[in-house]
Amino acid sequence: MGNGAGAEEATVAAAQAAVQAASAALKEKGIRYVSVIVPNPPKWPRIFAFTSAKDYKEDLQRRDLYPTMYNMLELDLLQNWAPVRLPAISHNSVVLLGQQGTKPRIQQRLFARGVTHSEGLDSPEAAEQALLKALDELQLAFLDKRVLPTASSYLFLHVLPPLGKSPAQLIDGFEEIMAGLITKHATRLLKLSVDEIEVRVHSQDADGQRQAVRLMASSMGGQWLKTDGYVEYLDPVTGVTTSYCALEDGEEGMCYIEPYPIASELAAKRAVARRIGTTYAYDFLGLFEKAVVTEWQSAISDGSAESMPPNLLEADELLIDDSGSLYRGSRTVGENKIGMVGWHVTIKTPQYPEGRPLVIVANDCTVQSGSFGVAEDEFFDKVSKYARGLGLPRLHIASNSGARIGLADELKPYFKVQWNDPEDVGKGFKYLYLSEEDANRFNPGTDFHGEWLDVPGEGKRYVLDDIVGQKDGIGVENLRGSGLIAGETSAAYSETFTLSYVTGRSVGIGAYINRLAQRVIQMKNGPMLLTGFGALNKLLGREVYTSQDQLGGPQIMLPNGVAHQLAVDDQDGVQKILRWLSYVPKTASEQAAIAPSSDPIDRKIAFQPTKAPYDPRHMLAGTTAADGSWLGGFFDQGSFTEYLADWGKSVIVGRARLGGVPMGIISVETRLVEQRIPADPANPASRETVLAQAGQVWYPDSAFKTAQAIADFNAAENLPLIVFANWRGFSGGTRDMFGEILKFGSYIVDNLRTYKHPVFAYIPPNGELRGGAWVVIDPTINEEMMEMYADSNARGGILEPPGICEVKFRKPDLIKTMHRLDPQLQALQAELAIVVDSPGSEEEADALRASIEQRENSLLPLYAQISYEFADLHDRPGRMLAKGVIRDVVDWPNAREYFAWRVRRRLRQDALVSRLKAADSDLKHADAVAVLSSMMDGDWEDDKAVLAWFDSADAEIDAKITEVRDEAVKRTVFNLVDKLSDEAKADLLKSL
Repeated sequence: MGNGAGAEEATVAAAQAAVQAASAALKEKGIRYVSVIVPNPPKWPRIFAFTSAKDYKEDLQRRDLYPTMYNMLELDLLQNWAPVRLPAISHNSVVLLGQQGTKPRIQQRLFARGVTHSEGLDSPEAAEQALLKALDELQLAFLDKRVLPTASSYLFLHVLPPLGKSPAQLIDGFEEIMAGLITKHATRLLKLSVDEIEVRVHSQDADGQRQAVRLMASSMGGQWLKTDGYVEYLDPVTGVTTSYCALEDGEEGMCYIEPYPIASELAAKRAVARRIGTTYAYDFLGLFEKAVVTEWQSAISDGSAESMPPNLLEADELLIDDSGSLYRGSRTVGENKIGMVGWHVTIKTPQYPEGRPLVIVANDCTVQSGSFGVAEDEFFDKVSKYARGLGLPRLHIASNSGARIGLADELKPYFKVQWNDPEDVGKGFKYLYLSEEDANRFNPGTDFHGEWLDVPGEGKRYVLDDIVGQKDGIGVENLRGSGLIAGETSAAYSETFTLSYVTGRSVGIGAYINRLAQRVIQMKNGPMLLTGFGALNKLLGREVYTSQDQLGGPQIMLPNGVAHQLAVDDQDGVQKILRWLSYVPKTASEQAAIAPSSDPIDRKIAFQPTKAPYDPRHMLAGTTAADGSWLGGFFDQGSFTEYLADWGKSVIVGRARLGGVPMGIISVETRLVEQRIPADPANPASRETVLAQAGQVWYPDSAFKTAQAIADFNAAENLPLIVFANWRGFSGGTRDMFGEILKFGSYIVDNLRTYKHPVFAYIPPNGELRGGAWVVIDPTINEEMMEMYADSNARGGILEPPGICEVKFRKPDLIKTMHRLDPQLQALQAELAIVVDSPGSEEEADALRASIEQRENSLLPLYAQISYEFADLHDRPGRMLAKGVIRDVVDWPNAREYFAWRVRRRLRQDALVSRLKAADSDLKHADAVAVLSSMMDGDWEDDKAVLAWFDSADAEIDAKITEVRDEAVKRTVFNLVDKLSDEAKADLLKSL
């Protein structure tokens, strides 16, 4: 081929002329396709195709394709999309951009289609390589300016070598491989908007017989990239596929003309969701399934699980019948008429391999921007009450525009204006009205209120006082509904586990119910707002804010403690949801499951807290030493997750497992941290404020964070709590007193007092607990649940040694101690006594006094240290234990094993105590414990022995509980009967 801009056109024209000149002969011979290959060194040869269907003109769709490629890529199936070729990386691939509709409802699809001659594509490694190549093609295509951000992507691969497996084996293998690949590459698949992956393969039996199989991972049915497989049946003459049949239990099931349903409306909904940066509500079920696969893969790799069970996710949609009752059912995806959908989902996780239930309620942002109208509020309320009634975790997937706003559109074409001066409308108007004819189109007094007015020369008109409208859900009724779901969410938080995942913008009531659920995971594209930035700019009268993120993006909601975690995309968000659920029990009335752990309970803790500031996360989770070795922390390796990390940084809160037992964690930052308060763009004089916060001190934000975490752990998470207590006290400066440090510190006491699960306060090595910091976590706040411990190298007291010595070991006491202990001072003092008694020795006495003073001054720093040591001896664990303020001294290396058995024992013991108290409501906690301890012959203080006894004495304990219940009933009956008159007693006895 020649060079230059017109060389290609000239070559095509010459070839086309030559082919068309021979068209009669070609038709006579039945030749329908002519392919012309033109050398193009040093580049790849060019290929031009001329078909009889186009009267032997060039077919642009076949350019640079080998003659068989067009059919192998099944490009004829794309004609409805009028595809345009885009540059491709591989010679065996074609990338096309298809488009339907007109602005603003344009739908675009990217088709990346390829063939491969490679064998072994039924292995995970080869399949992953093929997928990555296809994603690379899409990555390049999205750089083309013609491709809209809302375009969806479809991948197709035709595998030419046959595979020596049956169709059923190929489909099963595909489902297993794709589950792992979709999970592994979910972030990239979401970013590239992949809605379908299609693979055409051929199975081959021992006799060499082939069978075409179509393997699909499609979102067309509603669930994101749901895997399936079909057996193809071809026309024996044309080779065109006539039907696709699903395999059910290895046998042919339902057959289709197409391998999957075409759902353009569904694609349009996905495009709407992607336009605002989120995922279509129904697609979250697919994301959950992929994330569960990741959980199992991780559990299998770390040895805590052996194999993955089938049917990881089952979902029933929550629907409302004609009577207004909620029920579990199903319907075609996208048929919802309101902007709210919900599901009852059962997920098999490594913690609950038999399956755990979850209730999901989600805004559908494709219906009126996900706004809350009356119907949406009522649906949300019913779903939340459903979850609350069963005690099931309730997840809200939030992407909305707040309470729905509207006007009576039916009146817009008809109302008229009574001007003050019709000749000069600038003078304003008196009222709005409807003509008699227009008013009678509606129902005056019902659709609107006002009064009839007779106007000379015109007749009657209806002067409007207020407008009701014919449609419900355009005004204050929506606010009433918002109040309904706000109250319901508040109630749900106190009765079951609530979590909000903010996947898109959440406005007004949408933001409030996220906060009312208390636990929030925010996606980076999901701002939480009370008012949009445009409305605020109008209110301020100038362009102040430029984006929603300035008002409620992650840079605002993470540092202020509204959002607990940040998700980079929806797949990451779903994985964080499942991670949080892994610490949560099945229902609000149960304890979280003790999950299998590959980290031995009796492992020694390798990381050693130091006197110098250190990262306390290493103490909790472990860390890698400088030589590359692993220094294990307190909790099971890999189980710690931090929450609220950007708020109240002087305190660390999180969740982890100890010997497989989920626990809530509160620890203390020992290093200097900073609190940043952003400048307000609406106030030109404001500046960003950076406040330094010392380690081991509670500030207003970190005290509030502590109280909030305690409330969250207690509310339906049912987590035992461990506090690594290392506080020197509360910050009491002017700023912090004004910042309500007293209030938030008191909240800690309030929430510990009502805590319903075991609480362990442990002062770690080189840690100290002093003053008010001790007071707010002292076990006497909740003696039934709280216990305190200390490491042998920990300290506890009212003031630090230098502080208490300023008050109780002042300079006179130091000097007195010097004179009692220092031989040189004693000698000088004795000599002075002799000299003083001798006449005429004043000068010598003065010299001795000077020597004594000089000696005292030289010893003062040393004896100050001695006084500190003396005071420090009062703060050590031995005195704490002697005074009964701690339960035990636990050395740090063994603390993991000690508390692992202790928390298991407390959970079992408290469960039995609850049963005893339920049998006899007059029984106190201590009395119930005494009943159990009296039944055991062994050492009641040995946690492992007590646990073993609990396991072996089930029948004995059950019998005792029955006995306690019987005695309680007898006592109650006796007390009731004793209050009866003699005549009533006699009647009662007769009736019995």
